[in-house]
Amino acid sequence: MRLLWILLASAAAVVAQSAIPPAHMQGVLLERDPQTVSGEFSVRVADDQVYRFLFNAKTTVDRDRQPIDVSRLQPGDEVEVISDDDGDSLLRFARIVHVMASPRPARPVSQSRLRGYRDSADREVPFERLIPATSQGVAGVVSRISGERVILHTRSGEQIILLRPDTRYVEDGAVVGSADLKPNMRVYIRAGRTLYNEMEAYQVVWGQILEPR
Repeated sequence: MRLLWILLASAAAVVAQSAIPPAHMQGVLLERDPQTVSGEFSVRVADDQVYRFLFNAKTTVDRDRQPIDVSRLQPGDEVEVISDDDGDSLLRFARIVHVMASPRPARPVSQSRLRGYRDSADREVPFERLIPATSQGVAGVVSRISGERVILHTRSGEQIILLRPDTRYVEDGAVVGSADLKPNMRVYIRAGRTLYNEMEAYQVVWGQILEPR
């Protein structure tokens, strides 16, 4: 019986390897190797078939008609892939990766409209009231900033937190720009979970208020 299961598993592996993606296809990015020079990524298409592709420095990637690095591709992005045969590998080589206009499902209103600082009566609404009640606080030291994410060194280890386009940055009580956030800063972040269970920052605070007395 065990031999039968081994033979069935081997047959399934052969079938999976023989599934060759079309030269031009669309799907959802599942995962990507962390290397930025070369590696592999996988895409799931509408019929739930998953294909893997090779990429390297010759792979062209764009989002909103602007060229980006492969490292900016995120799981959940809806992508269009143009590929060709790589004679040295069973996988096809991705020549062009185009990120589609709507890469992710829309978030609930309470988590997506942090820029609406006025209510229906056109009165100013404190930013803190726009942060979802399910958010949580994370404190630590900025280890590094990589693209649209910050890697935070906390007491429990390193934690990756995504930076939203509308994340608010506050230094010594004053609102500043994202460029003012630097490595080695001690910060306090109000963050919540995305639909993909990733942490994203609503507000990043640093300055004298966080310094020990």
